Amino acid sequence: MSNLIRKSKKGFTLIELMIVVAIIGILAAIAIPNFLRFQLKSKSSEGKVNIAAIRTAEESYLAEFGNYVAAVANPAAGIPGSSKDAFDVTTGTDFDILGWAPEGQVFFQYAVAASGNAYSVSAAADIDADGTNQGWGYVHPDGAGTTVAPVHAECADTGTGPGQNQVNTVGPCDSTSGQSTF
Repeated sequence: MSNLIRKSKKGFTLIELMIVVAIIGILAAIAIPNFLRFQLKSKSSEGKVNIAAIRTAEESYLAEFGNYVAAVANPAAGIPGSSKDAFDVTTGTDFDILGWAPEGQVFFQYAVAASGNAYSVSAAADIDADGTNQGWGYVHPDGAGTTVAPVHAECADTGTGPGQNQVNTVGPCDSTSGQSTF
């Protein structure tokens, strides 16, 4: 009976375990940067989605009241960094007049500039904390093609950044916006 127990050697050798650990390390080295990149990309998409929602709220307000609403930059504390900031939904922030507010905290600062039948929406954030803000914008010209300059400097040239065009389209304000690095 004791010979049967000695002959039954089950388990992994140290080399086999080291090979498994090395494979897991290689997979982690590939997966973690991709995960971080996808995480930044999802944070970046917040700006685009919320600008589209603000655009819808502006058009609804125009249909009901006959004009567009300008809204000061919110959050008022400044452009959020790599963490979320509170969006002020209290009375007097102009977004309450527009009837739009995001759910919860935001990565971007939003602002609307309006004049007559033209308006622009812009959003800026530094979600990758590299000191360079990225911007998303939307420009709605009036019937004569006149535009209103967006509030954020990232979109300062009325919606036409290098190779970009935000006239009646929600998009990045320049060629680096929407492309975060870590």
